[in-house]
Amino acid sequence: MTRVLLAFDKFKDALTAQEAGEVVAGVLREVRPDWSMDIAPITDGGEGFASILTQAAGGRWVEKAVSGPREAPSNAGFGLVPVEAMPAWACAQLGLAAGFLPGAEVAVIEMATASGLALLPADQRDPWRTTTRGTGELMHAAADAGAAAILLGVGGSATNDLGLGALAALGLRFFDAEGAAVNPVPLCWPRIARIAGGIRKDFPPVRIACDVTNPLLGPRGAAAVYGPQKGLRPGDHARLENESARMADLLSQHCGRSSALRDVPGAGAAGGIAFGLMVGADAKLLPGFDLVSAWLDLEAKLRAADIVITGEGRFDESSLEGKGPGAIAARALALGKPVHVFAGQVTAAARPGLALHAITPAGIPLAEALLEAPRNLVASARTVFAH
Repeated sequence: MTRVLLAFDKFKDALTAQEAGEVVAGVLREVRPDWSMDIAPITDGGEGFASILTQAAGGRWVEKAVSGPREAPSNAGFGLVPVEAMPAWACAQLGLAAGFLPGAEVAVIEMATASGLALLPADQRDPWRTTTRGTGELMHAAADAGAAAILLGVGGSATNDLGLGALAALGLRFFDAEGAAVNPVPLCWPRIARIAGGIRKDFPPVRIACDVTNPLLGPRGAAAVYGPQKGLRPGDHARLENESARMADLLSQHCGRSSALRDVPGAGAAGGIAFGLMVGADAKLLPGFDLVSAWLDLEAKLRAADIVITGEGRFDESSLEGKGPGAIAARALALGKPVHVFAGQVTAAARPGLALHAITPAGIPLAEALLEAPRNLVASARTVFAH
């Protein structure tokens, strides 16, 4: 019997990783009923991170109403996963390798559910006005629920607030020169003259799943690289960069941490929330895809498969040098497994053993392509596997 591994990432704004895998599995059940299938959705820390890891480890989901990226009420949640259900490598990375209390749980949070870009229509995307407060509210709720540690995925954010909104939800306070409280959204940063308060002493350790290597500032920093997709106008970049540098210094001074943390690879992740949580909550960065791979036991699944099928919204040459479906494909090829990649757009070149399939017909506008993604994925998979 042919064994197939379906390891999809999300098709952004169109299909979740789980949905993409189920779509292709449905086609294979129809056209290849003698094949056995293992669906293993993957994630890079963005949409689906918390639900995928929580479900894989048999955890429970906690619903929580929080502040959305523009502070309107929003429904979100987080997973609580029994420590004994987690792989040893993940426990070690979370600082739980030396032992834990029976029944201890780790909170798995993705900031995309509270502070994500997908939560805002295009005309509401503005990094001057968006906040990570909701992500901090989820972290606060997880601590109140007794989590032994917090694992935070930071992909898909709508923010560039250095995590100051999250830190405000966790106990920091921001004031102007006259002592009036200030909301720490970037639009209000010029008024902030002083920071007070801090995170409670018994707050659980925070680990951030992060694969980007951007520093906080500079030509590869948060605002320069990710600001435009979050609504930052070109003429505003220098101003946001300067204000970010000032607030980074102010936060570092208040917390007694080195401002050199701004240069740590990954400090610029998700609009600088990685930097803010490193400074304000002593967070540590973890290699996100390695963590997900160990958590989902992807190596064993790849070795057991005869065919590997993966995909995401866009697959280009850099995909094979990075994480997610590219890493899945590269590892499968190294094991001698044939690989099929389905993507909305494909610009990478095919290689021996690697079949690339663009599911979107030529000339289709993006908005239509997103709406038709499930149908296009079905049609493409049927074309490939029906003979």
